[in-house]
Amino acid sequence: MRWIILGALLGLLLVLWPASLPLAATTLAHLVAQPAVLAFVLGALARPAITRRWTA
Repeated sequence: MRWIILGALLGLLLVLWPASLPLAATTLAHLVAQPAVLAFVLGALARPAITRRWTA
């Protein structure tokens, strides 16, 4: 539910302020280009699956 609200707010921001699209794309591209940030995000996404597998 939190991600849906975050996505709706981001979509509203992009609709109301069209100049924010290039800024958001540039920021996202910069974050994805950083190996430490990418590794952290991928680890955070994989963690629930790993803990479920180990506890079962």
